Amino acid sequence: MPNRHTTSPWQIPPTIDLPEDFVEQVRAHLPQASQCFAAMVAQLLARRGVQMAQIGPFLDPAQYRPASPFALGGGVTQACDRLHRARDRHERIAVWGDFDADGITATAVLWEGLKAVFPPEQLTYVIPNRLTQSHGLNHEGVDALSEQGYSLIITGDTGSTDLEMIRYAKAQGIDIIVTDHHTLPEALPDDIPVALINPRTLPPEHPLAHLSGVAVAYKVIEALYQHLKCPDTPEALLDLVAIGLIADLVELRGDCRYLAQRGLLQLQKRQRPGLKHLIQQCRRSGDRPADISYGLGPRINAVSRIYGDASFCVELLTTADDKRAAYLAQQAELANQRRRPLQQRVLQEVEAQLTGLNDTTGILVLASPHWPVGILGLVAGQVAQRYDRPALLLQTPATGGVARGSARSVRGLDLYSLIRQHTHLLHQFGGHPYALGLTLPVENIPLLRAALDRQVRVTPVASSPLIADGLLTVQEVGHDLFQAFKSLEPFGMGHPIPRLRIQAVWFSHIRGARQSDLRGKRTNYAYITCRICDRSAPEGRPAIWWGHHQSELPLGPCDIVVELDFDSRCKDYRLRIITVHPTEDGTTHESEEAPLPAPAAPAENLDPDAAEPPAYEAEQVWQQLMGLAKYLCRTGDLVDPEGLAAHLGIGVSLLELGLETLETIGIMVDRHHNQLQMRPTHEKAPPSRQQAALYQFLISIQEAQFQRRYGHGASPLEDAAHGQTLNDVVEVP
Repeated sequence: MPNRHTTSPWQIPPTIDLPEDFVEQVRAHLPQASQCFAAMVAQLLARRGVQMAQIGPFLDPAQYRPASPFALGGGVTQACDRLHRARDRHERIAVWGDFDADGITATAVLWEGLKAVFPPEQLTYVIPNRLTQSHGLNHEGVDALSEQGYSLIITGDTGSTDLEMIRYAKAQGIDIIVTDHHTLPEALPDDIPVALINPRTLPPEHPLAHLSGVAVAYKVIEALYQHLKCPDTPEALLDLVAIGLIADLVELRGDCRYLAQRGLLQLQKRQRPGLKHLIQQCRRSGDRPADISYGLGPRINAVSRIYGDASFCVELLTTADDKRAAYLAQQAELANQRRRPLQQRVLQEVEAQLTGLNDTTGILVLASPHWPVGILGLVAGQVAQRYDRPALLLQTPATGGVARGSARSVRGLDLYSLIRQHTHLLHQFGGHPYALGLTLPVENIPLLRAALDRQVRVTPVASSPLIADGLLTVQEVGHDLFQAFKSLEPFGMGHPIPRLRIQAVWFSHIRGARQSDLRGKRTNYAYITCRICDRSAPEGRPAIWWGHHQSELPLGPCDIVVELDFDSRCKDYRLRIITVHPTEDGTTHESEEAPLPAPAAPAENLDPDAAEPPAYEAEQVWQQLMGLAKYLCRTGDLVDPEGLAAHLGIGVSLLELGLETLETIGIMVDRHHNQLQMRPTHEKAPPSRQQAALYQFLISIQEAQFQRRYGHGASPLEDAAHGQTLNDVVEVP
């Protein structure tokens, strides 16, 4: 089943004619930025709806005036009154959270916030098991709390649609305070709950309208402290709030942005042992939103995806015991390392099922008994993005029964509303317009698939284009631009990380790798490091492409979309590749005249006055040649030998030796008018000949590299020492 986009769907929006005062005010907050980059930031803010009066509060949290927590509605006052009564009566209170990062941090905020006004022995918390239970309240947990004498439950990031369970808890003598931000029921009966606090009751333009679960929990604690005239302030909880806000992908506007900004400042202090060790595990600095999006958030989420029970994450975030925190952070890291290859395997199996599927299918509904339910949401998101249509993935029991799964939608399509029309086919469901979970009888899957497919096909989709925030050259995407963009953080929904389009680039220093686990063992999670080059910067800039193999990088000029990311390991920025597309038909780029520009001069044509060429590991060249050969075998594409040699950073004569080596392992090379075409065969040389050919190829590369480096001042002793590793790498794939 092909992707819907064969060329880049990314559009550059037109330039807005801005008043000079607008640009000057932006420039005042970016004193180090050049006039060009300050103007670019001003355009970006204007396109995202920031008005002139909002520039200061948007960029500087000290200029923002947050809304009162009581502005969330009457439920806040009701909650404070009920909690006040519970304190006076010495009641036992349970915090009931959810198992994702927003739910875990909401639970931690309520747990830690309540401990300032309640004795710890009166408090407990409950996190459902992702693999055996579901979101929200359940009979088993409510019964256990009732038996233990708990008379009040306050939820965090859950509960808005649990009407029957709220009635059930009330029958057991337990009142419910709901703090949540998920979709509300169509009608809320007057008898339940004691208090409902959900920003979806507010108009969309309200500064509190987009709070995540943890932000709602924080506002409730803030209100409670004011209600009780508590001398403490909840500001120490803001680091947890920032994690939940950014990880849950809510719109970072109004108080959401303010709380995230303040929380990131709190996070930099690293006062929580658990966060300190978790930041160390993901090898990040802990001062940027990307450290949450790509570091802390995935590790917290991975715990329930892999283990099911994520209760220890609350302890990880709140414990003062450094040794215990280090152990729990390691468990979260192990879960995340196990999650990556599982996610990749399921994605491959999903794509295998999609082979031959009708391209007019409106929604992708797929099922398997072998898919771990904990990672189906992640894979559904990847599939929806890759094929530009909603995806629902289900785990089915081997013997029938109830299927469980997750769905992800595409821009402009409210999948929640569509599925809500088929509740008669479901056991349970809940979530957002673009992300939800559900359970249903296995026999109802075909009925749901057919019904949703019909609906999706006829539902008008108010799709918005994918926006690239600028069209730049590699030379322009440098440190100064990175610093200008850093002033715009935190990024999130409604204010995404700027994405930049670069045309007619090529890649050098390509290195495929796999993630290693805590024991140093390589996992199946692949990524690519490389340098991105164009005519403005032939030396290139460092880049990384997560979840991809080097054979997926095209040989010729292409267009890419990138984000600017900070690599804490080398203390410098790099480009994070988002998409790679062939250079579009009908466009003419200056660098297209030179297919596959060389990353370094071939060894046979050294210019003694040139700068020192980069040193390529011989085995790296071989692995890169192998990856490209496999790619060419699959596609049947023709390739220019001189361009291929230049792409590998070797001369044509060395390439010929490499092609002979490929033929010994069953990759035949055909020649068509000075073009090469590769095809797999079953004709392989004996292993001894394969080993000998590869050894000769690697030795020849090292000899050429020695000549290059020796001509630039390297000593023969240094090069000889480097060559001692050859005996360890002669292993034919």
